[in-house]
Amino acid sequence: MSAVGKLRDRLGGDVTGKPLKALAASGQLGYGLPEAALQEGLAREPDFIGCDMGSVDPGPYYLGAGEMATAPAMTEHDLREVLQGARRLDVPLLIGTAGTAGARPHLDKTLAMVRKIAKEDGLKFRLASIAADIPKDMVKQAARDGRMTKLGEMDVPDDAAVDATAHLVGQMGTEAFKRALDAEADVIIAGRACDTAVFSSVPHMLGYPMGPAMHMAKIIECTSISCTPGGRDAMLGTLEGESFVLESMNPDRHATPLSVAAHGLYEQADPFTVREPEGALHLNEIELEAIDHHRVRGRGARWETAAQLSVKLEGSTYVGERGILVAGACDPNFIAALDDITPALEQTVRDLLGDTVSPDFQLSFRVYGRDGVSLWPTPPTHPPHEVFIMGECIAATAAETKAILTTCKQYFLHYGFPGRLSTAGNLAFPFTPPEILTGPAYRFSVYHVMQVDELASLFPVTVEEI
Repeated sequence: MSAVGKLRDRLGGDVTGKPLKALAASGQLGYGLPEAALQEGLAREPDFIGCDMGSVDPGPYYLGAGEMATAPAMTEHDLREVLQGARRLDVPLLIGTAGTAGARPHLDKTLAMVRKIAKEDGLKFRLASIAADIPKDMVKQAARDGRMTKLGEMDVPDDAAVDATAHLVGQMGTEAFKRALDAEADVIIAGRACDTAVFSSVPHMLGYPMGPAMHMAKIIECTSISCTPGGRDAMLGTLEGESFVLESMNPDRHATPLSVAAHGLYEQADPFTVREPEGALHLNEIELEAIDHHRVRGRGARWETAAQLSVKLEGSTYVGERGILVAGACDPNFIAALDDITPALEQTVRDLLGDTVSPDFQLSFRVYGRDGVSLWPTPPTHPPHEVFIMGECIAATAAETKAILTTCKQYFLHYGFPGRLSTAGNLAFPFTPPEILTGPAYRFSVYHVMQVDELASLFPVTVEEI
């Protein structure tokens, strides 16, 4: 019998009074698993194990390029740890947003690692994979029909913007995972997914109330980040019907009412409402109670089924080849003149290079120590003692990017400014060459919510025997 079948037999039907233990092994597989906490979590004999594996947090490159943000060797190590643990306990293992961004290339690379590990370690199980790639024609039609809503400042994409998107994914919810569980999968590897779905789908399948199940999922998907002090150690959530208990598997990381409540702000513009494809979680009446110095009990979350199903879309588009120029400066007159120097420098570079490069390249500068991270409403009254300058160029080819930055470097180094006393150089380079080619550059081109009539066709489930 499959792992999920055994779980159904033991906890299915009336779940009243039957605790369900969910082990969140990792907030993002591939960055290492604190071993002691993981082993302690496995020793608690959880009913299922879940792991998030990615998000858009690392930026548009990984989605667009189809690459993982994590090192392959470390990713394989982490996958082996959770696979071996789940198979040893014979419990379901659910992994969401495979390979960092959850598009087809990321899913395929993760599945290849899982098959390799299984072959090397002699593991046998039923594997389900869930694709998250959304057809471009569907998105274009939804935009024309007024069924797309923007989440930020980005306008609803037109046909050309959608066609230019390298990879386009939708975030699946509990519905897709539940279909994989219904197929008796022991291990589920999903493409782009809501973090909560990894941990709420098993309780949903078994008939636990969705409010507390989804609230627990929202917290444990980040493992022990919700603790004091926060960390990446495994986290155990125990669902008790209308309430749940949170416990870090690291005895030095404590879940407190304050730390858990504060985590409600994580990735949320509205701390009281969490929207999912199938509905919304309302947290305005929750109660968080300290059981002891280490554990918290939560209750009071309410789930509201959506009148209109929806899917969050993410897409990334190639924009050119990127390079950066890095240098430091400490001349106070040079620092004071930077806002005048950089636009004039760009024009000088454009004039000098002429038609040897495409004219639509981008050249910009960040001044760290002054306003490189935060744009202050008013300039500082006292200029900093020194600054770090990063120039960024995106051009059509790597060769053009190199040419632009090389020319920029030389004229920046000797650019004249009011009060200059020495012509020997304005900049200090930490290493040579100071121009660094960083590879393809991407930007987010789709970051919207699409209304849909049903979900199953968007996220197909494939099952195989390993």
